Amino acid sequence: MSSSQLRKKAIAGIQKKGGLLVYPIKNEKEPESVWSLLFPRTEMRWSWDGDADNRVGRVWLLKEELSRSGEVVYGKWYKGRATFLSFEAFVHLRAYLREVPLRRPEARRILETLEMDSPLSTKELKAAVELQGRMFESLFTRAQRELFEKLEIVGYGEVNDSAFPSMAIGASKLIFEELCSRSDEISVTKAEDFLLGLWGDEHPFMHYARRIRRAV
Repeated sequence: MSSSQLRKKAIAGIQKKGGLLVYPIKNEKEPESVWSLLFPRTEMRWSWDGDADNRVGRVWLLKEELSRSGEVVYGKWYKGRATFLSFEAFVHLRAYLREVPLRRPEARRILETLEMDSPLSTKELKAAVELQGRMFESLFTRAQRELFEKLEIVGYGEVNDSAFPSMAIGASKLIFEELCSRSDEISVTKAEDFLLGLWGDEHPFMHYARRIRRAV
């Protein structure tokens, strides 16, 4: 399958399902992933050595391309894992999680920084909020995860600013301004009804969204 075919199939799958992980978690069937969509019944082995399955790398490159495509939304949403959402799922999920408070002051600082300038590489962002170095790594990671969970920030491509490319991070209100404006007009009840219609009560994404909302 060519790169353009992979891209087309992945976008169609994300839009149909409302959301997909990039890679499966321990090769579980659920939540569904871009990997399982493109290579069904194929176990994924996370490896970058000489014997590695080149399809793992192809999905990684596809993830970067789709994240800045403007056709879907990307972020580390589900349990901190790389997740793609359709526009409609993003709009309603963000509305559903609107009332969840930001608990960490570092999360608020990161968001304020990104709302002034987006996207920024991970390295640039850490410097801007003065959370550089190993001492602050876990603090930055927890604050960033909190923002990804509320869909206040999104991933938007990658930046080669170190030995390994890092994700470029942006404030959702700047990267997807129109979607966020729509989300702000949707009630929590209407958002929940939509998500239940999309995923059903037992879907892992629905369970996780409810878990996040318990903080309200």
